[in-house]
Amino acid sequence: MKIGFIGLGNMGGSLARVVARQKNHQILLANRSPEKAKQIANEVGGEPVTNEVVFEQANVIFLGVKPTQFADLLQEYHAILEKRSSVLLISMAAGLTLQQLEALVPTQHRLIRIMPNTPVAVGAGVISYAVSDKVTRQDEGLFCKLLASAGMVIRLYERQLDAATAVAGCGPAFVYLFLEALADAGVQAGLPRDLALQLANQTLLGAAALAKESGQHPAVLKDQVCSPAGSTIAGVASLEADAFRGNIIKAVAASYKRTQKLGK
Repeated sequence: MKIGFIGLGNMGGSLARVVARQKNHQILLANRSPEKAKQIANEVGGEPVTNEVVFEQANVIFLGVKPTQFADLLQEYHAILEKRSSVLLISMAAGLTLQQLEALVPTQHRLIRIMPNTPVAVGAGVISYAVSDKVTRQDEGLFCKLLASAGMVIRLYERQLDAATAVAGCGPAFVYLFLEALADAGVQAGLPRDLALQLANQTLLGAAALAKESGQHPAVLKDQVCSPAGSTIAGVASLEADAFRGNIIKAVAASYKRTQKLGK
């Protein structure tokens, strides 16, 4: 089977690497910069090609272009798609609904809308997705198999995708800000930079793993660290005084609002 990628930015390139781990498919790679396509092709064993070749030959096509570029791209190659029998098209465009996407392609094609996050590059990501009515169980099974090594692959109602984007798609950036701040605080307290970052990294990894594996509410886990009149509760009180949780909620809400605007 031929699996095509158009757009090899951070997400498109990461997913191409994920799919290429399965050696029984031919990977076709197209990008605005041909050098980027050649670089990833050399890395994963795929073939650098043009957009036209992907639309002509691929059985499954991952579309990693920006939402504002979608209509022009699909219009340019509409004639090719019109001649082809049904192709599985997978969109990574934030905010563009399945209904909007279906209006841009000939009616025989099947569509999956996805939102991956950057940790898919290390097999610890989240890929939320919704499917169009024409997508079959076989399509969905193939899709999940292709991306299984990326991390969590979770089907949602389409109305939930923008919220999932704000939490899981944008969330890593918020985590990195916290990670950087935690390490900076360690440096301020006298730790060498590399050690402070090492401790901060492992602390985030460990805390997330404990929360996931234990199934306990984060508030319960937080209380387990906060002894009476201790160091941790002093830090928690300081965060709360500056509306730490409220600011996180506001950040996710802002990302959600922006995601919705991208589709309009």
